This record gives sequence, structure tokens and C-alpha cells, in this order.
Amino acid sequence: MKQFLDADGRVSQWPAKHELKQQVIAYLAEKFETDKVYHEREVNEILKRWHTFSDWPLLRRSLVDYGFLTRNRDGTEYKRT
Repeated sequence: MKQFLDADGRVSQWPAKHELKQQVIAYLAEKFETDKVYHEREVNEILKRWHTFSDWPLLRRSLVDYGFLTRNRDGTEYKRT
């Protein structure tokens, strides 16, 4: 997975393989506290800090799709699982 991180530990590219995507998403999930509710804006800000390719919506959706974050029905609140 290190090949997808820059010198500062930010994700610099999105892997093509499913298994590597899951590893990258697991790494990003570690940036969120458990038992804390985040608003979408806060999730976006954290993701912006930890990647360089400007696609935080992809990363946010992937965190939910891979089961690392849950969100409420209207998508305004997120929580690490």
C-alpha cells in the first residue's frame, strides 16, 4: 500500500485493484475517531487533508461502501464503525 502514499502519508493515487482500494480505505478510516459523529463537511475536511488527488467524494463513498463509516439516511452525519 505504501506505493499509494506520498512522503507525508497522504494518499496520492487511487488503486485499480479492489483489494488495494480496501487497504487504502482502511488506512483513511484510521483518521476518524470511533464513537464520534461527524458532519459531512467534517468528513470532507479530514479526507482533503489525507489525499492529494482531489476526489474526496469518491473516498467518502468508499468509506461507507466498504463499511468503515456509517451514515444517516440523509447523508449529513457519519460515524466510524
